Amino acid sequence: MSEVDTADRYVVGVDFGTLSGRALVVRVRDGAEVGTAVHDYRHGVVESALPDGGPALPPDWALQDPDDYRDVLREAVPAALAAAGVDPALVVGIGTDFTACTVLPTLADGTPLCEVPELRHRPHAWVKLWKHHAAQPQADRINALAHQRGEPWIGRYGGKISAEWQFAKGLQILTEDPEVYRRAERFVEAADWIVWELCGVETRNACTAGYKGIRQDGRYPSADYLGALDPGFTDFVAKLDGPLLPLGARAGTLGARAAAWTGLPEGIAVAVGNVDAHVTAAAARALRPGRLVAIMGTSTCHVLNGTHPAEVPGMCGVVDGGISPGAWGFEAGQSGVGDIFGWFVRNAAPAGLDSHERLTELAAAQPVGAHGLVALDWWNGNRSLLVNHDLSGLVVGLTLATRPPDVYRALLEATAYGTRMIIEAFAEAGVPVDDLVVAGGLTSNRLLMQIYADVTNRPLGIIGSAQGPALGSAIHAAVAAGAYPTIHEASAAMGRVDEGVYRPVPENVRAYDALYAEYRALHDHFGRGGDDVMLRLRAIRNAARDAAAQTDPVLEVIG
Repeated sequence: MSEVDTADRYVVGVDFGTLSGRALVVRVRDGAEVGTAVHDYRHGVVESALPDGGPALPPDWALQDPDDYRDVLREAVPAALAAAGVDPALVVGIGTDFTACTVLPTLADGTPLCEVPELRHRPHAWVKLWKHHAAQPQADRINALAHQRGEPWIGRYGGKISAEWQFAKGLQILTEDPEVYRRAERFVEAADWIVWELCGVETRNACTAGYKGIRQDGRYPSADYLGALDPGFTDFVAKLDGPLLPLGARAGTLGARAAAWTGLPEGIAVAVGNVDAHVTAAAARALRPGRLVAIMGTSTCHVLNGTHPAEVPGMCGVVDGGISPGAWGFEAGQSGVGDIFGWFVRNAAPAGLDSHERLTELAAAQPVGAHGLVALDWWNGNRSLLVNHDLSGLVVGLTLATRPPDVYRALLEATAYGTRMIIEAFAEAGVPVDDLVVAGGLTSNRLLMQIYADVTNRPLGIIGSAQGPALGSAIHAAVAAGAYPTIHEASAAMGRVDEGVYRPVPENVRAYDALYAEYRALHDHFGRGGDDVMLRLRAIRNAARDAAAQTDPVLEVIG
């Protein structure tokens, strides 16, 4: 950590992830990271049953307790300040980012419905985490009707709205628990809710409103469209809408309650909310068009600035100012990456090989293609390009000679092929991708990074910070506090990247071109209607689990 100077000023960035929240204290003049702390969520991801004896949850649910987010402010921020040795009086702003789309229904004052006593055991009253995929039927209805009516916004999202996003999750609440829907006076992205908690002011950020809330050209989908979906859904935009602010703006100032939680001075700047992936672009000095940032962890989000809007099939969206003001921000993603590798280590690797380090070492010794395998990276569905969370994984080429390192390498490669699909879709739509910058925990796997450079045939840089989202949030806090006039200037001063760390190896590029052709053929066959066996298997599984839960609820909780 850097030496603290009492003449300097500092900002705090807080990154709310899937399982924990991290606070980072950053020096304003140069982005030096002087102190950090992590707090694990007490409830983690709620997937089997609500806490405290609550009901079992159906398949594909993923909930969280919003008080876990407050605990990050209470625990991680003071601990980071202590680690930094920074006098809180020197802190001028705080910025936050969240996984998205993570949303919750609240009362008009921001009280989460799951904290209303009589609603505590109603699953739809809780936070729906980004990887809550049980709203796929509602997403299918939203997409079908949008295409039937020729809604102008559907093309901005690659032709499909995701089950992860606000409208699908909101429609699921209305369909399955109309009382909770009626009680929800506000339906708010967690990125905006935590800012509300910090400064007592309700706002909406341009990023999540555009990417997750279908807000295009200054408006949300019409009441006429929503009424055609369901007559009770016409008021959904009224629950979503709020004062909209650009990224880097000041949402308000730190309130007395949040100041007591964090140990920060009351009245410092609170930046408008943001998303973990999008905020990382500033930390990686990757705001120029043509530089794609891949934030790689449990999942991967790909963000890219462009000079003009373009409709890219299967994308998560294109939003004016969605990454930084003055550019069109494109987003794509893979909903399972590190989670897939972790699944294999936990569940399929035998003793002695059940570590990422050992499997990587053995996999790295293989020539490209020597394992004879191709995998589809859909263990958690497909976010881009197919936008279908009912798809599942596949490994082709297994024989009695196949060994665990073979499968592990095939899974690494599969995620790289998925990223190449996304890059090619951008390029085909007239949005060039010149190089990549990778951020997130997976950058430490040198084999994985080289595979990505070889498969995409592009140089690959590495963000110069292990805390990309938290650093990005701190950069936005510096702008909100007035330390820099723009995100671009703050990024240039406070961000960092190691350029071209990995470069494509020509012979590997040629070998991967042949394997990628096989991946693409499987991708199109199983994902674009050649054979819907994955969807049929998912339906059979859900029916079997539902039947088991009817006879023995414990089975559902265990499952």
